[in-house]
Amino acid sequence: MGGSRSYPLPEDPALADAASAIRATGHWGWVVDERWRLMWASDEVRLSFGALVELAPFELGAHLFASESIRTSQGWRMGSNSVELNRLFFRGVGGLILTDTPGGRDELRELVDPALRDIVDELNPTEGTMLSFTTKGSGIVGAGDVPVIAFRVRDVSGRLAGTALISKPAAGMAMLSAMTFTADLGHVARMGLVAEADRRPAAILFADLEGSSPLSRRLSTASYFALGRRLVRASDQCVVDAGGLVGRHVGDGVGAFFLAETAGSESAAAYGCIAAARALRESVAAVAARTDLQPEDVVLRFGLHWGANLFVGNISTAGRSEVNALGDQVNEAARIEACASGGLALASKDLLERLEPDAAAALGLEPSRITYTPLGELATATEKARRDAPAIAVCEI
Repeated sequence: MGGSRSYPLPEDPALADAASAIRATGHWGWVVDERWRLMWASDEVRLSFGALVELAPFELGAHLFASESIRTSQGWRMGSNSVELNRLFFRGVGGLILTDTPGGRDELRELVDPALRDIVDELNPTEGTMLSFTTKGSGIVGAGDVPVIAFRVRDVSGRLAGTALISKPAAGMAMLSAMTFTADLGHVARMGLVAEADRRPAAILFADLEGSSPLSRRLSTASYFALGRRLVRASDQCVVDAGGLVGRHVGDGVGAFFLAETAGSESAAAYGCIAAARALRESVAAVAARTDLQPEDVVLRFGLHWGANLFVGNISTAGRSEVNALGDQVNEAARIEACASGGLALASKDLLERLEPDAAAALGLEPSRITYTPLGELATATEKARRDAPAIAVCEI
C-alpha cells in the first residue's frame, strides 16, 4: 500500500495516540498492533525510504515480517530493503514478537517470511515495556547503523494495544543538532525537492569577492578565514530568505539557484534572484565592519542569468550534501560575473525579461525601457567572455 498520501491513524485509540505523537515530532516511526500487524508508518520514514523523492509503500495490515512485507521492502530505495537487512531488524526486535505470539515459535515461523524462519530458534522471549537495539539501513553510500526504540502501547485499562518503534540516524543528538539546528526548514524542503536530479528552469546567481588575493595577504589567516565565514553566512541567508537554493561555495565565490517550480513562476524565480543579489550587496558593509575593514575593502561582483534547461540536483556523500546545476547557462553566468568588475551587478536580458510587470515594479525596474550591452563589448569584458559568450545582452541592476 503506497501512494502519495499519508497513512491514516490506526483505529485503535491508544495506537492512534502513539502514531499522532510520532507524527507531530517528525520521527521515523512505525506502529504495530498486539499481533505485530503494521497499522501505521510515518511520512518521515516513508520519505527517507523513498530517498526523498517518494513515499515508500508499506503493507498495512500485514505482519511486519510476513512475506508480503519483505517483498514490498525490497522495492524501497533506502532503509531495510534487502532480506539480509530485514534479518538483522528481525533479530533486534524478535524477542518482543515472540512474547506476543500466542502459538510461540511454531506460530511465528508460519507468520514470517521463509528467509527469516531460522532466526526464530535464536530468539528469547523479551518482557518489559521498552527495548532498544541497533539495526542497519541502506543509504546513499552503503548501509549504516540505525538505533531503534520499541515501546509498548497500552490503553487506559492497561490492555496491550501494540508496539511503537522509533528510529533515528546513528549520530547522537548533540551532533545532529549542531549540524541541523540552524538550518532553515524551507531550504531543507527545497533541497529535498531536488533530491532526484532533473531539468529545471531557474535563475542563476553568482558572486565573487574582488581583490581576494591581496586582501588575504594583508589580513592574518585567522582574520581572512573569519571574513570568508561571515560572507558565506551572509550570502546563504540572503539566498534562503529570497527562496533560493544555496549552491556550491568555491573559494570566495557564491552560487545560488532560484527554481521556477519552487518559486511558483519564472517571474518569481527571477525576482528572488535579483532580490537576493541586492540584499547581499547591502549586507557586505556589515561584514566588513565586523572584520575591522572599510566597505571599499570588501567588494562583490555579481552575475545573474536565466537557465531555461538547467540540470539541477542534490549531491550527497559521506562528507557533504549540496545542490549543483549543470548547463551552458551556468558557464555563461560565470562569464557574466567575471565581467562585473568594480562591484557591478550584471543581469542578462534573458533573466530580466522573465519578470512580470508587478515583479519588475517592486524591484524598481522597467524592462521595456532597459537598454543592454553585449557582454563582449563591455570595457570590463574578460578574454573568456569575449571568446565564449560575447553576444549575451546584459545591463547593470
